[in-house]
Amino acid sequence: MRYRCSIIGMSFLCGLVLWTSCDSSKNQEHAYTEFSKADSLTEIYLALQDTMVQVWNTMIHDDNRKIRTMRNLVHELRVSGYEHPEELDTYETRLEELAKMRYDQTSISDPEIVSAYDFASNSLVTELVAVAESQTQFTYNSTLQKMVESIRSADLRVMNYRAEYDEIASRFNHFIENNEALLEEIHPKPFLQKRPLFQMASE
Repeated sequence: MRYRCSIIGMSFLCGLVLWTSCDSSKNQEHAYTEFSKADSLTEIYLALQDTMVQVWNTMIHDDNRKIRTMRNLVHELRVSGYEHPEELDTYETRLEELAKMRYDQTSISDPEIVSAYDFASNSLVTELVAVAESQTQFTYNSTLQKMVESIRSADLRVMNYRAEYDEIASRFNHFIENNEALLEEIHPKPFLQKRPLFQMASE
Protein backbone atom coordinates (compact mmCIF):
# COMPACT_ATOMS: atom_id res chain seq x y z
CA MET A 1 0.00 0.00 0.00
CA ARG A 2 2.78 2.33 0.99
CA TYR A 3 4.58 1.37 -2.20
CA ARG A 4 1.51 2.21 -4.31
CA CYS A 5 1.13 5.62 -2.63
CA SER A 6 4.77 6.31 -3.30
CA ILE A 7 4.32 5.51 -6.98
CA ILE A 8 1.20 7.71 -7.17
CA GLY A 9 3.05 10.54 -5.44
CA MET A 10 5.99 10.29 -7.81
CA SER A 11 3.68 10.22 -10.81
CA PHE A 12 1.94 13.36 -9.57
CA LEU A 13 5.27 15.14 -9.06
CA CYS A 14 6.48 14.15 -12.53
CA GLY A 15 3.25 15.40 -14.05
CA LEU A 16 3.55 18.68 -12.17
CA VAL A 17 7.13 19.13 -13.34
CA LEU A 18 6.16 18.40 -16.95
CA TRP A 19 3.20 20.80 -16.79
CA THR A 20 5.34 23.54 -15.25
CA SER A 21 8.04 22.93 -17.86
CA CYS A 22 5.53 23.15 -20.73
CA ASP A 23 3.96 26.29 -19.30
CA SER A 24 7.39 27.87 -18.89
CA SER A 25 8.29 26.97 -22.48
CA LYS A 26 5.11 28.59 -23.72
CA ASN A 27 5.86 31.77 -21.78
CA GLN A 28 9.43 31.84 -23.08
CA GLU A 29 8.22 31.24 -26.62
CA HIS A 30 5.64 34.04 -26.28
CA ALA A 31 8.27 36.41 -24.87
CA TYR A 32 10.67 35.48 -27.68
CA THR A 33 7.96 36.05 -30.29
CA GLU A 34 7.13 39.47 -28.83
CA PHE A 35 10.81 40.40 -28.69
CA SER A 36 11.39 39.26 -32.27
CA LYS A 37 8.44 41.29 -33.52
CA ALA A 38 9.55 44.40 -31.64
CA ASP A 39 13.10 43.93 -32.92
CA SER A 40 11.83 43.57 -36.49
CA LEU A 41 9.68 46.70 -36.17
CA THR A 42 12.66 48.63 -34.88
CA GLU A 43 14.70 47.59 -37.91
CA ILE A 44 11.91 48.74 -40.25
CA TYR A 45 11.64 52.03 -38.34
CA LEU A 46 15.38 52.68 -38.65
CA ALA A 47 15.37 51.81 -42.37
CA LEU A 48 12.51 54.25 -43.03
CA GLN A 49 14.23 56.92 -40.98
CA ASP A 50 17.53 56.46 -42.84
CA THR A 51 15.78 56.73 -46.21
CA MET A 52 13.97 59.85 -45.08
CA VAL A 53 17.23 61.48 -43.95
CA GLN A 54 18.94 60.58 -47.22
CA VAL A 55 16.15 62.11 -49.31
CA TRP A 56 16.17 65.24 -47.16
CA ASN A 57 19.95 65.64 -47.35
CA THR A 58 19.92 65.17 -51.13
CA MET A 59 17.29 67.90 -51.46
CA ILE A 60 19.18 70.33 -49.20
CA HIS A 61 22.48 69.59 -50.97
CA ASP A 62 20.86 70.43 -54.31
CA ASP A 63 19.42 73.65 -52.90
CA ASN A 64 22.81 74.62 -51.46
CA ARG A 65 24.35 74.05 -54.88
CA LYS A 66 21.73 76.30 -56.47
CA ILE A 67 22.50 79.09 -53.98
CA ARG A 68 26.23 78.63 -54.57
CA THR A 69 25.71 78.86 -58.34
CA MET A 70 23.74 82.08 -57.91
CA ARG A 71 26.64 83.50 -55.90
CA ASN A 72 29.03 82.48 -58.66
CA LEU A 73 26.73 84.13 -61.19
CA VAL A 74 26.87 87.40 -59.23
CA HIS A 75 30.66 87.15 -59.18
CA GLU A 76 30.77 86.48 -62.93
CA LEU A 77 28.59 89.52 -63.58
CA ARG A 78 30.87 91.62 -61.40
CA VAL A 79 34.11 90.61 -63.15
CA SER A 80 32.51 91.01 -66.56
CA GLY A 81 31.86 94.68 -65.81
CA TYR A 82 28.17 94.83 -64.90
CA GLU A 83 27.21 98.51 -64.92
CA HIS A 84 25.30 98.48 -61.60
CA PRO A 85 27.70 96.98 -59.01
CA GLU A 86 25.52 98.21 -56.13
CA GLU A 87 22.78 95.87 -57.33
CA LEU A 88 25.21 92.98 -57.15
CA ASP A 89 26.00 93.92 -53.53
CA THR A 90 22.29 93.68 -52.77
CA TYR A 91 22.02 90.29 -54.46
CA GLU A 92 24.93 88.95 -52.40
CA THR A 93 23.25 90.12 -49.18
CA ARG A 94 19.95 88.54 -50.17
CA LEU A 95 21.68 85.24 -50.98
CA GLU A 96 23.32 85.19 -47.54
CA GLU A 97 19.94 85.80 -45.92
CA LEU A 98 18.30 83.12 -48.06
CA ALA A 99 20.56 80.37 -46.72
CA LYS A 100 19.82 81.44 -43.13
CA MET A 101 16.03 81.55 -43.49
CA ARG A 102 15.60 78.07 -44.96
CA TYR A 103 13.21 75.64 -43.29
CA ASP A 104 14.19 72.39 -41.59
CA GLN A 105 12.40 69.06 -41.04
CA THR A 106 10.40 70.53 -38.16
CA SER A 107 9.63 74.03 -39.41
CA ILE A 108 8.09 72.82 -42.68
CA SER A 109 4.92 72.40 -40.63
CA ASP A 110 4.67 76.22 -40.65
CA PRO A 111 3.35 77.36 -44.07
CA GLU A 112 4.61 80.91 -43.52
CA ILE A 113 8.22 79.77 -43.17
CA VAL A 114 8.09 77.65 -46.33
CA SER A 115 6.25 80.36 -48.29
CA ALA A 116 8.69 83.07 -47.20
CA TYR A 117 11.66 80.97 -48.29
CA ASP A 118 10.06 80.06 -51.61
CA PHE A 119 9.21 83.69 -52.35
CA ALA A 120 12.76 84.85 -51.55
CA SER A 121 14.33 82.02 -53.57
CA ASN A 122 12.05 82.40 -56.59
CA SER A 123 12.59 86.17 -56.65
CA LEU A 124 16.36 85.76 -56.69
CA VAL A 125 16.25 83.12 -59.40
CA THR A 126 13.97 85.22 -61.61
CA GLU A 127 15.93 88.45 -61.15
CA LEU A 128 19.43 87.01 -61.52
CA VAL A 129 18.52 84.98 -64.61
CA ALA A 130 16.94 88.06 -66.17
CA VAL A 131 20.03 90.18 -65.42
CA ALA A 132 22.37 87.53 -66.85
CA GLU A 133 20.35 87.08 -70.03
CA SER A 134 20.17 90.83 -70.56
CA GLN A 135 23.94 91.12 -70.86
CA THR A 136 25.30 91.49 -74.38
CA GLN A 137 27.98 88.86 -73.68
CA PHE A 138 25.42 86.26 -72.64
CA THR A 139 25.11 84.96 -76.22
CA TYR A 140 28.77 83.98 -76.33
CA ASN A 141 29.68 83.65 -72.62
CA SER A 142 29.36 79.91 -72.03
CA THR A 143 30.07 80.32 -68.29
CA LEU A 144 27.02 82.56 -67.83
CA GLN A 145 24.91 80.23 -69.95
CA LYS A 146 25.86 77.14 -67.94
CA MET A 147 25.19 78.92 -64.65
CA VAL A 148 21.75 80.05 -65.77
CA GLU A 149 20.90 76.55 -66.98
CA SER A 150 22.10 75.02 -63.70
CA ILE A 151 20.01 77.45 -61.63
CA ARG A 152 16.89 76.83 -63.71
CA SER A 153 17.29 73.06 -63.57
CA ALA A 154 17.76 73.08 -59.79
CA ASP A 155 14.73 75.30 -59.38
CA LEU A 156 12.60 72.83 -61.35
CA ARG A 157 13.79 69.92 -59.18
CA VAL A 158 12.58 71.48 -55.93
CA MET A 159 8.99 70.23 -56.12
CA ASN A 160 10.10 66.74 -57.16
CA TYR A 161 12.37 66.49 -54.13
CA ARG A 162 9.60 67.68 -51.85
CA ALA A 163 7.15 65.16 -53.27
CA GLU A 164 9.72 62.39 -52.77
CA TYR A 165 10.31 63.48 -49.18
CA ASP A 166 6.58 63.64 -48.44
CA GLU A 167 6.14 60.13 -49.82
CA ILE A 168 8.73 58.54 -47.54
CA ALA A 169 7.68 60.69 -44.55
CA SER A 170 4.06 59.59 -45.06
CA ARG A 171 5.14 55.95 -45.06
CA PHE A 172 7.09 56.61 -41.87
CA ASN A 173 4.08 58.26 -40.21
CA HIS A 174 1.73 55.43 -41.20
CA PHE A 175 4.20 52.91 -39.80
CA ILE A 176 4.22 54.77 -36.47
CA GLU A 177 0.40 54.87 -36.39
CA ASN A 178 0.03 51.16 -37.15
CA ASN A 179 2.65 49.96 -34.65
CA GLU A 180 2.62 52.60 -31.93
CA ALA A 181 1.26 50.30 -29.19
CA LEU A 182 4.12 47.80 -29.43
CA LEU A 183 6.82 50.37 -30.14
CA GLU A 184 5.81 52.37 -27.05
CA GLU A 185 6.78 49.42 -24.85
CA ILE A 186 10.43 49.50 -25.94
CA HIS A 187 11.12 53.06 -27.10
CA PRO A 188 10.69 56.56 -25.62
CA LYS A 189 8.07 58.98 -26.94
CA PRO A 190 10.48 61.12 -29.04
CA PHE A 191 11.35 57.96 -30.97
CA LEU A 192 7.73 57.75 -32.13
CA GLN A 193 7.15 61.34 -33.24
CA LYS A 194 5.58 61.67 -36.67
CA ARG A 195 7.13 64.01 -39.24
CA PRO A 196 5.45 67.05 -40.81
CA LEU A 197 5.11 67.17 -44.60
CA PHE A 198 5.54 69.87 -47.22
CA GLN A 199 2.03 69.00 -48.31
CA MET A 200 0.74 70.17 -44.93
CA ALA A 201 2.44 73.55 -45.39
CA SER A 202 0.84 74.03 -48.81
CA GLU A 203 -2.72 73.23 -47.69
